[in-house]
Formats: sequence, C-alpha cells, structure tokens
Amino acid sequence: MDMRLLQIVKKWVGRVIRILYRWTYKMVKVDPKLVIFIAFHGRGYSDNPRAIYEAMRQDPRFEGYRFIWFIKKHKQKQITIPGAEVKEYFSFSYFYYMSKAKYWIINCKMPTYIAKKEEQIYLQTWHGTPLKRLAHDIESAEDMTFYRSAVSFAQMTQSYDIDVARYNYMISPNRFCTEVFQSAFRIQRERLIETGYPRNDFICNTTKEEIVRLKEKYQLPKDKKVVLYAPTWRDNSYVASGYTFELKADFHKWKEILGEEYIVVFKPHYLIINTYEKDSSLQGFLYSIPAEADIRELYVISDMLITDYSSVFFDYAILKRPIYFYMYDIEEYANDLRGFYLDIHKDLPGDIYTNEDELLAAVKQDAYDETAYQAFYERFCSCEDGKAAKRVIDIVFHKE
Repeated sequence: MDMRLLQIVKKWVGRVIRILYRWTYKMVKVDPKLVIFIAFHGRGYSDNPRAIYEAMRQDPRFEGYRFIWFIKKHKQKQITIPGAEVKEYFSFSYFYYMSKAKYWIINCKMPTYIAKKEEQIYLQTWHGTPLKRLAHDIESAEDMTFYRSAVSFAQMTQSYDIDVARYNYMISPNRFCTEVFQSAFRIQRERLIETGYPRNDFICNTTKEEIVRLKEKYQLPKDKKVVLYAPTWRDNSYVASGYTFELKADFHKWKEILGEEYIVVFKPHYLIINTYEKDSSLQGFLYSIPAEADIRELYVISDMLITDYSSVFFDYAILKRPIYFYMYDIEEYANDLRGFYLDIHKDLPGDIYTNEDELLAAVKQDAYDETAYQAFYERFCSCEDGKAAKRVIDIVFHKE
C-alpha cells in the first residue's frame, strides 16, 4: 500500500472511530477513581501533567486509583511509566477511557470532537506563560490564517471556545496569566486556579547532587559553563509534515569566541521537525539534545539561557541565572506574526541581541541586568515555591 493510499485509509478510519465515539460515549459509566493524562497531544510523558501525576503517585490519598497515559507510538518509543498504564493516543481505547475517566489532566487544546460528560472533571494545565499573543488576543488581519491547516481566525478561536467550555479548572502560574487567560481564552476568573506550575516544582526542589547526576545522564563535562540554547518555532515556517526552523547560529563562531571554558546545549522546540547533522569539529563543545527531552533537566544543569521568543525564559527565571535574547528576526516576528503581550524592550529579564557577535561578547563578559531580573521575578515567578502540584491536587480533587 503506497503512502498516499495509507493516509486516505487512516483518515477514513479516524472518521469512523469519531462517529462511533459520539454515538456511544454516554453509554460508558464514569469511574470515579480513573485519571487520564495527556501532554502535547500524546507526544510523551512530560510537562505539568507529568508533575501532577508524580505528586499523585506519592500521595497516599490516591491509593486504589487507576492512572492512564495516552502517548503516540508508545510501543515503538518503548515508553513505560511506573504506576501507570500507557495506551495509544487516538486508538479505540483512547476514546473508551476518555468516556470512562472521572478526571482528565491535559496541557493542550483538545480536538473539538471530544465529548465531556457533566460529571467528568477536566483540568487544563496549559504549558507556559505566553510572550506571544494567544487565541482571541491575536491581532488578526481579515485574510490571516493559522497553523499548517490554514484555518481562519474565526475557526481558530472557535476551536479554543469549544475546549474552554469543557474546562472545570485551568491552571494559572502567576497574576499576569490570570489576566491574560481571561482575555485570550474568554474564561471566567472563578475557573482559573493561580497556583504556579507543577512542572516547576522540579526546578525549585532539585539538589546539587541531582544536578551532578543529570550532567552524567547527558554526558556533559562537570567543569565547564553550560549555555542552554532553546529557540522556539515560527508560525509561518512549515512544510506539509510540520514546522521548520532555520538555524541562525554559527556554532563554530560560538566555539571560537566562548572558548574552552564553555559548552553549548542545543534544544529545539518539540514542534520543529528539522534534524541537525552532527559536526565532528564541534564534538565536546556542542551537545544537541532531542526535542522530546525534558527541558526542566536542561534548565537546572545550565548556567545561562539563550532563547528568542520562546516562553521558556519565564520558567528559567526561577533559577535567577542570566538570560540572553537572540532575536535576529525581531522586526519580521513582531510585525508579521502574532505580536507580544510584553514590551520586549522594557519587560524582559535580559537584553535583546540581533547580532551574533554582540550576543557572544555579552555571554563571555557575563553581562546582564540584575535589577531588571528581580522585577521580572517578582512579577512572574512569585508563586513558584516547589509546592504547586500539591495546591492543584488539593483544589481539583478536594482532598484536605
């Protein structure tokens, strides 16, 4: 069977499954001790759902509960999760257990065809403090389209509206998000729980011994400064199979300027489908980490962050370590894409660089504004104390 025919067959099978699901989901009895978890549409075991799951597993109040993770190609990826069942995302069992589980813990917008019963509880954890405008807050031209599917602004916002209507709770990591989410998602304040992000408990609680262990895991030297380079994806850069990213970093230059004192850990965004060929001349300096790696681990083992428009800097700021913004395409990004919530020239916890040489010189000189950093921390990180997962659990499951 050729690839095109296979895609057609999969498409029709998917339609049949969805139709059967809509006819039958009400017949499935809800299990009050069944919890399902989904992160990034089944891409893996990660983010806020993972942090909440791990806290629940350690909590004796959940003895006797059943936990299910839905992950794409989990057998091929050989994913096992201690204490949980792992099932295939968008399979027959996926639809069955979506109908059966009392609790859904999810960090991404769910498809519009998913149906939720009145007695089910949907916790939307979301996955970051936004720099870029979201949903209804996007300033859209009349002919503007979104995603690779090229949906209209009305179609895009409607897909959010359908999902938001199903939320019982949505996590807000800070006061800023509490305001933004009400505007972007048109969600009422009473459904927002301002708890901090459970995934950031790891950042707050990691010990020096664990950092040493993580450097060993990634085979990094322990006697060099670690630069984490984590750029984001671009809304307008994609091909049929996914989003692409044109790397604008000359790592040979980075090695020449930074010297033997530094190494660079490069982590692309999970939506980016590019693969980057290894260069033997950069061995021992550049460490390319798979996009699906747990970025929290990379945060704690790094000494500084270089990013662009990615929201990773909101979480990284918890560590109070230097952050540098390499925005070589700032004019195009600000004018042609989604726009920003912050005044990036005043509100960021670090300086913006459009020139690679100037960026590297600043890193080498350890140049950053500690005063601006403290103001940013107080605005965006004040809830992060290592106990967010427990706060979420106590609210959602009403367990004292």
